[in-house]
Amino acid sequence: MTKAHKRRGLGAALILAAAAALAIATPTVASATPSVSATPANPPCTISANQVISSARAQGIGGVIVAAGTSTSCQDPPPPPEPAFNGTPPLLFHGSPPTSNCSFSPCEDGKVMMTRENGPLIITPIFWNPPGHPMSFAYKAIITSYLAAVAEASGRDTNVFSVLNEYYGNNGQIHYNIDLTFPINDTNPLPANGCTLDSADTSKIYADGSGYNACLDDNQLQAEVNSVTAQHGLAHNLSHIYVLYLPKQVESCFNPGSSASTAGGQACTINHQPTAAYCAYHSEDPANAVYANLAYPIYNSPVGFTCGSDARFPVVESPNGNPDADTEISPTSHEVSEAITDPDVQTGWYDSTGNEIGDDCAYIYGATNGQPGRLYNQTISGQHFLTQQEFSNRVFNASGGKAGCVDSQRAES
Repeated sequence: MTKAHKRRGLGAALILAAAAALAIATPTVASATPSVSATPANPPCTISANQVISSARAQGIGGVIVAAGTSTSCQDPPPPPEPAFNGTPPLLFHGSPPTSNCSFSPCEDGKVMMTRENGPLIITPIFWNPPGHPMSFAYKAIITSYLAAVAEASGRDTNVFSVLNEYYGNNGQIHYNIDLTFPINDTNPLPANGCTLDSADTSKIYADGSGYNACLDDNQLQAEVNSVTAQHGLAHNLSHIYVLYLPKQVESCFNPGSSASTAGGQACTINHQPTAAYCAYHSEDPANAVYANLAYPIYNSPVGFTCGSDARFPVVESPNGNPDADTEISPTSHEVSEAITDPDVQTGWYDSTGNEIGDDCAYIYGATNGQPGRLYNQTISGQHFLTQQEFSNRVFNASGGKAGCVDSQRAES
């Protein structure tokens, strides 16, 4: 693929106002024409994370959350016992000397986000709910509340974002300092399918048995981010990240064209094809917009893959009583953390197999509190959330390579 190239904390009243505004959607029906194909062979029960991450990185995509197999459908073993980690740590800095590892543009020459040079990281959530694809009030409100809590807790050492403080770039040390802008309710219609929607994927994707009715490639997601940011006069630089939340029933793939073939490094969200691969990723587009693709969460899927906590626990854990929103919070944390430490997906922090700070701890949660079904491991500004841990080189080195995933900077000591 050619890579087509201050509101901290938002008060409680503002959070509710934002969520109310986001709840507005046009209830018309979208149409999509799926391709006709023979029923595909069942996808494998495990996905080669190394292959997906390597393919993504070669195409300018980073921080891919690879979908996990579920034990009920695939008889896969659960993730390794905790303390655990994935990949081949430690994380290595690839920005010295500057430009030494840039194979495509844009190249940030080893610069990272959230340093004193570029100031607070400004997170702008974009909830894309086009006609025919509404998002619920609760879904957007819970995610917005999470991001607001993360911003409110800036500077503290009690949640996963504080782990990033141990890393640096050629523009200085990272300091946990986040602002949240008013979330954007994006009602732009979906473009024509950029990737081919296979007929087998129009059902039995989500827990309720429904499937996809549209398929968008990464170039189209970049175009939407650029359109929305231009409309709102928002900057593209290392002080901003745009988190694009896709609606339910929209498949996404790295490349245009077939969603049924892995040719050319193709990979897609969970489907019935060999391309079934990911839950989310981040990148920087040719217009220097740092963005994340947050596909609508899939769990308890008939396909046998998950993006949720059912990769680790017997059920999907939902501390806020909304499995969709509670599931989406962990990949949000994952992608924002990785964009901070590796914005251009070339010259930041990743291990020898390409895993970034979140990849090495995907589906690893550490100690939890609460009742089964509502477990949480993060209390941020008085609210409970379940997110994966993030990787600490300090803990890895101090443990002699036996541990590395932690839920806060405080846990590093």
